[in-house]
Amino acid sequence: MKDIALLQEKHHRVAVIPARGGSQRIPRKNIRLLNGKPLLAYSIEVAKASGLFDRIVVSTDDEEIAEVAREYGADIPFMRPRDLADHMTGTTPVMQHALRMLIKQSSLDDSKRPTQACLIYATCPLLTPEDLQQGFNGLENATFCFSACTFDFPIQRALHLDQNGQLAPMFPEHIAKRSQDLTEAIHDAGQFYWASVQDWLEDGVIFGAKSKPIMLPRHRIQDLDTEEDWQRLTQLMALYHP
Repeated sequence: MKDIALLQEKHHRVAVIPARGGSQRIPRKNIRLLNGKPLLAYSIEVAKASGLFDRIVVSTDDEEIAEVAREYGADIPFMRPRDLADHMTGTTPVMQHALRMLIKQSSLDDSKRPTQACLIYATCPLLTPEDLQQGFNGLENATFCFSACTFDFPIQRALHLDQNGQLAPMFPEHIAKRSQDLTEAIHDAGQFYWASVQDWLEDGVIFGAKSKPIMLPRHRIQDLDTEEDWQRLTQLMALYHP
């Protein structure tokens, strides 16, 4: 593992946590209490515990979320504009806006200009400092490092309902094959994304040929789109944060 203290002298490393106020499927999700603590707080705390960051910034359009972020030790050096806070806006434009703002604000002090950045979602309370450190270490031979995990069933044997409502295989050529004969597929786990600031701003292609997945166990990955997802996460938290 890199000597983090030594590298901190050469880089200004930031964590950026996007947390908009208008979550639709689970209202106020980012600051909803989970085990008595706002969901956002877990991401701030794991970034702190990793020892990797000179600064932890929350990008939000919402004053209440900003107050919660400050309470748990994150910075709010700017408020996110409304045109980057709707449900259609992707992760990369939000990250690029945050980094440009931080660069602009550091114009009088070059030592605070960010050089490496990790986007951490506000919805990953099972993320560990070791996960973030693995992603950071992966930048030695990759442009982007991101959290990933395996699908729990071969995607080549997926089924769907066609336009007539009839069941059909999505990949007929694979439907009769054994699971062990199919290539294992992985997917973005939606936890964190590491890159140099230059790669975030000039390229922004997270899932490119020079990207590296950091594999996490499936039992620590949970989407948060529905109340059912929230209840399952609550059960997982009882195991990992009793």
